[in-house]
Amino acid sequence: MNFLKINGGHGEGGGQIVRSAITLSCIMNQPIHLENIRKKRKVPGLRPQHLTAIRILQKISNAEIIGASIGSTELKFIPGKIRNLELNENVGTAGSISLILQVIIPVIATSQKKIDLTIYGGTDVLWSPSMDYTINVLREAYARMGIKFSIELHKRGYYPKGGGKIKLHVNSSDLKSISLLQRKTNLVKLICTFSKLSSEKIEKLVNDIKEKLIRENFIVETEIKNEIAIDEGASLLLYSIDDNSIIGVDSLFDKKIQDFNLDFEKFVKNPWGIDENLIDMLVVIASLGSEKTVFHVKKITDHLETNLFVTSKITGCKYGIGRLNDGFEIIIEGISNSSIK
Repeated sequence: MNFLKINGGHGEGGGQIVRSAITLSCIMNQPIHLENIRKKRKVPGLRPQHLTAIRILQKISNAEIIGASIGSTELKFIPGKIRNLELNENVGTAGSISLILQVIIPVIATSQKKIDLTIYGGTDVLWSPSMDYTINVLREAYARMGIKFSIELHKRGYYPKGGGKIKLHVNSSDLKSISLLQRKTNLVKLICTFSKLSSEKIEKLVNDIKEKLIRENFIVETEIKNEIAIDEGASLLLYSIDDNSIIGVDSLFDKKIQDFNLDFEKFVKNPWGIDENLIDMLVVIASLGSEKTVFHVKKITDHLETNLFVTSKITGCKYGIGRLNDGFEIIIEGISNSSIK
């Protein structure tokens, strides 16, 4: 069998290599052999959230897999024929649902099949996009690139017990190339959800952030929601959207400092078209488009460079990185693969 070998220790050597590789393996119908998985992490190898994504894709694509176990640093993934399915999956405890959705949505959207998916796990956890970021920021970006999905959020799930529940619906897609170059709007939406915390404390923290944004000449719309979960917790999202930009920054409530650990400057001081986390999530889709996708971004992360390299190796797409004043231009030339239209 003709396996494409992928070095999971390349670049930043994290879980994004696993997610991009198995997603594109299904879409391109290309068997892959992942080695050195998460080699540069403190705890190398596959973690529960990776295994859940792998197992779901195995069911969706009738794949054969070798090496899918916790801690495994090597994986062979051999995709088969994608089929219509109804699935109920549990990540376990507070494993990130949002990261799993980044794997599942592109595969379902490009397959032209009907798949109803219910997932239990963590909706708002560390080292992962919050569910509000996924619903409001990622969904907007995906929609512009031709992928439309909806999420029914039934219950929040915070660390450590999780217990969140969502239902996912994805429409068949006609992929598009886009450009996100410069933010022109000063309208910001601030969403905060919380569970089992003082509403007075949360409202004060949100109002303090709102006042800081107003001092930076932003117009702010706020929404605060008390949504009961198994564990106490809170999540906050700032985002702005216009015709030429999609920018979001999220944060979880830190119980030690009793505040949101929000990178305020990352949002306020970004005049470009996209935030550094979102661009990483769009590389796979951009590689499959019909034309050139162009992003202007404040910073090139190791995460992004690694994802560009791995994605281009699997799809054959071309990409370039250029320097701008105080930023960078990323150009990704999609392969327009007829098998995914």
